[in-house]
Amino acid sequence: MIVLVKITQLLLSLSILVILHELGHFILARIFKTRVEKFFLFFDPWFSIFKFKKGETEYGIGWLPLGGYVKISGMIDESMDKEQMKKPPQPYEFRSKPAWQRLLIMLGGVMVNFLLAIFIYVSVLYVWGEQYLPTENVKYGILVDSVGIELGLQNGDKIISVDHQKIDNFYHIIPDILLNNRKTIQIERDGKLLEVEIPEEVIPALVKSKGMSIEPRMPFSPLFVTSFIKNSPAKEAGLKVGDEILGFDSIRFEYHDEYRKKLAKLSDKEVTVNIKRGDELLDFPLRVTTEGLIGVIRDLSGIFELRQINYGLLESIPAGIKKGVKTLKDYLKQFKLIFSPKTKAYESLGGFITIGSIFPGEWDWHAFWNLTAFLSIILAIMNILPIPALDGGHVMFLLYEVVSGRKPSDKFLEYAQMTGMILLLALLIFANGNDIIRLLTK
Repeated sequence: MIVLVKITQLLLSLSILVILHELGHFILARIFKTRVEKFFLFFDPWFSIFKFKKGETEYGIGWLPLGGYVKISGMIDESMDKEQMKKPPQPYEFRSKPAWQRLLIMLGGVMVNFLLAIFIYVSVLYVWGEQYLPTENVKYGILVDSVGIELGLQNGDKIISVDHQKIDNFYHIIPDILLNNRKTIQIERDGKLLEVEIPEEVIPALVKSKGMSIEPRMPFSPLFVTSFIKNSPAKEAGLKVGDEILGFDSIRFEYHDEYRKKLAKLSDKEVTVNIKRGDELLDFPLRVTTEGLIGVIRDLSGIFELRQINYGLLESIPAGIKKGVKTLKDYLKQFKLIFSPKTKAYESLGGFITIGSIFPGEWDWHAFWNLTAFLSIILAIMNILPIPALDGGHVMFLLYEVVSGRKPSDKFLEYAQMTGMILLLALLIFANGNDIIRLLTK
């Protein structure tokens, strides 16, 4: 069910983005009286799921969910319609229009995607506001894994700043380190202020960890049971929702990670869980699972003080624009990581499985629209890359024409289109191949 919800959210999000992206091309083409022969969501090689014709344009849904397209008359695109290009140019064709009009038509999709992201961010901030965990409110310090330890941090450290700059949102610390090439982290450890240098050799592992190397450390108490996992040993032993777990085998813990670590060592062994039910103290013997779990889900509300910012309609507009521009800048910085051999970020490049996995397992409109805005910016940036077969490739050749006054030949554009399609196919195979390898090596 979780996988189905993720797939549904991904398909809906991509459908919205693709339709509006292609609509950007379509509207500008029609403004400049350029004929659009086809407008399709998804690709339709050999056959389509659904189609109808209205006026000069055929509208439809293809079966291959790798994007969408508008087929503009007199343009060398993914349809590779060479027969049409052999005929004399017609006034309604793309190739007959001035270069500046063709340039705007090709930029239409990217412009719509960026404006859409801004609109979504403005709407989300107005409806839900913004909630985050301030770094200063991580009062129990941090919890680190092996990568965090390589970084020079320890459980319980409190992060004060990065390169002596305070990071307001705790979950922005790792992205800030990676995207802005930070060198030092200022921490409080055992009441002392220390400066930790960030080793360059740990950056690839930090990229691969996707920000999960540093988490807020949680106290053990109070640990109230809110629900149980499937086949829960605790539920079978007699624990109930609302019970407070005090420890097990009369052992008490200060932090949740100490409790989890101890349980992991007792996998598939008998323990006695000590609980408080009302005013009663009770003991329940049970067997820990092979994964080192007793099968309870705890109440996490109230452990950390989150910051909530609400926006009025007029306040949400500049805040949404600011968020969209920052997201755009941060994603552009990620390209530097991807193309840097030192970071090995290319190993983390993913395809549809990676994209789908970022959606929550339960339907959440707040998360859905935030992720759709983010994907809209990604789609805008990816499409404007100067690669033939993408909008950016067409823009590159049109800018050359505007500056030089010379138009590349149709034969050159055909070869460039084919080259671009091969490059994109290779990238698609590489990204989705990474996904498959990660699944097989889990």
